[in-house]
Amino acid sequence: MIRLNDIIDKVTSYSDIANDDLDSIKKAYVYSAKVHSGQKRVSGEPYLSHPLEVSSILANMKLDVPSIVTGLLHDTIEDTLATREEIERIFGNEIAFLVDATTKISLLPYVSDVEKQAESFRKLILATAEDIRVVLIKLADRLHNMRTLEYLTEERRRRIAIETMEIYAPLAHRLGMNWISVELEDLAFKFSKPSEYERISKNVSAKKKDWEKYTAEIVSLITAKMEEFEICGDVSWRFKHLYGIYSKMKKGNISLSNIYDILGFRIVTATENECYQVLGAVHSLWKPIPGTIKDYIALPKANNYQSIHTAVIGPFGEQMEIQIRTEKMHRIAEYGVAAHWRYKQGNSLENGNDKIYSNLRHLVELKDIKDSTEYIEAIKGELILDVVYVYTPNADLLEFPVGSTPVDFAYSIHTDIGNHCSQAFVNHKLVPLNYKLKTGDMVEVMTSRNRVPNRQWLDFVVTSKAKNRIRSWLRKEENCKAEQIGEAITQRKLAAKGFNLRHLREKKRFEESLAKLQFSEVNDFYRAVGFGNASVNDLLKVMHPRKFAEVAEKSKRIKSIINRISKDESKDAVLVKKYDNILIKFAKCCNPVPGERIIGFITRGRGITVHVYNCPKLLEVDPERRIDVAWNDDYSGRIPISLSVRCENRKGMLSELTSAVSGLNVDIVSADISKDEIGQGDAKFEVAVENIKQLEKLVESLKNLGGVISVERLTCTS
Repeated sequence: MIRLNDIIDKVTSYSDIANDDLDSIKKAYVYSAKVHSGQKRVSGEPYLSHPLEVSSILANMKLDVPSIVTGLLHDTIEDTLATREEIERIFGNEIAFLVDATTKISLLPYVSDVEKQAESFRKLILATAEDIRVVLIKLADRLHNMRTLEYLTEERRRRIAIETMEIYAPLAHRLGMNWISVELEDLAFKFSKPSEYERISKNVSAKKKDWEKYTAEIVSLITAKMEEFEICGDVSWRFKHLYGIYSKMKKGNISLSNIYDILGFRIVTATENECYQVLGAVHSLWKPIPGTIKDYIALPKANNYQSIHTAVIGPFGEQMEIQIRTEKMHRIAEYGVAAHWRYKQGNSLENGNDKIYSNLRHLVELKDIKDSTEYIEAIKGELILDVVYVYTPNADLLEFPVGSTPVDFAYSIHTDIGNHCSQAFVNHKLVPLNYKLKTGDMVEVMTSRNRVPNRQWLDFVVTSKAKNRIRSWLRKEENCKAEQIGEAITQRKLAAKGFNLRHLREKKRFEESLAKLQFSEVNDFYRAVGFGNASVNDLLKVMHPRKFAEVAEKSKRIKSIINRISKDESKDAVLVKKYDNILIKFAKCCNPVPGERIIGFITRGRGITVHVYNCPKLLEVDPERRIDVAWNDDYSGRIPISLSVRCENRKGMLSELTSAVSGLNVDIVSADISKDEIGQGDAKFEVAVENIKQLEKLVESLKNLGGVISVERLTCTS
């Protein structure tokens, strides 16, 4: 276990700290040891080892004393009896804020792990907007947890590894913190795909011995050539990390021998001009491989990474990558936001104008997404690493995730331009709106007031901003439509009882009655009726209780119909409030699974059809025929679900898919794979699952299987 003095030595090596600061670190150590006393990690080590390691990682980032202190205290509120008030009283408001900001939301009664994950991450990002150190502390915490992940159960290891791969490693990369992102990727790779990790590791280890024989000689040749050009610089070498190798092999469908940057050399110079001189010197030694020269000095990455990359055929016939950068570029490449953190100018995102701070501000902008799954997907989309660079007609350079389209481009300019995007021109040629942009494209979009977003756009847009704006428009349109339907239903129902809606509103009786039903606006009531969340009968009860007898009689007739319908096996899975012995069927349009929010619809003579709560098919049907239903917690059966898996068309693919399904204890009813016109496979599965969590786990497992392109849950659209 690392010692406190080791941490203090690291801090004093890069910072002149006062005695009060040293006392603060020591006091935090004593306090943490006290409140964590008796606690142990799953590995069996004293729990105190974790905050010590986190603080050591923060010292490696060369952060300030409050950050180091927070590293020692970061789990006290979450895992001990300590409170924020006590932390603030002993250590002050600044450290209390940092400790509280890095504490996960774990005690609130959310209904799913996704909601916990979403709200914890939302809290983290909003706190980071106030103080950039929050995210740095969280990354240090995640890094040490990943280093000790082997002690957890296989299920927890895999879940945490996937979350790290999808969120925390890309986040570290976006912040320019290369050494953390690389280690997080390799550790996540090791625990999420252990067999693939082991295979790549063995292959690389076998080749490393051969490569290492030549590195000293290559370094000597580069150094001699730089001296010939009268350039001073440092030359080093390294092997590409395992996940980077795996990603290139999978993305390019190539073998290990065809990856040119497994062995890489780095040349660090004093000035930018010397970088270009070194490039010429290297190319005078060895011929470059066509298409591999990348100038990230002239065109920095989104995380402020700058370097020149070139790949050459070395003196022994091997392919190797050479990176050339200045000392300042190297610090930023390794430590990112931690390397140029503006402490004296304040810690808020508003105090940073470079691309890294802009990346974090984009994450903050997603805070208003209410749906937890949608929020996490938007975060993942914002953290996509592969990008393309395109130009506006004014020659401004913009960066987009790979796969972005002119619609993504339009929304990046302005929401209104995106909402009314009608045509797109790339390099002065008309292209479809789902055209995938390429680096170097010059993009121009045309708008029309008659063109508005449609749901099909969501099938091809990539950026979270475009997706959110499209969904927002569609929700607005759905609300408007629901209001129109609700008003029509209200008018019809009232007319059937002898009331005139316009007259009621003129006399204010309508609004007064709505207020008793907790509706502050008339349109809120119409919308609730349109969506089936409110009934006109409730309004009639408030307005004229005596005249509501007819409604009660109708309810008796519906109950009489229901009582004549026999029960079937689906009844075991679903409970229907107020009624027994009912025939229950699951709607094919949405195919609900235990765990999803559901609602029933009384059909004429065919019992109750159970739908997912927000099923579009229910939008325009009579709300009076809807009925509350709920899943039976005691039900232990399985519900059939159809899945479509887009995959590579190769031998053994179906066997791998069925093995993955069976491995999760999911029953396979039927399975078939067919080849399409572009040579890919389309596997159709009917499986029986216990609940929505098991289905989500199955879909995620299939998506992570090698050769799988997409997984889609099928429903009937007719």
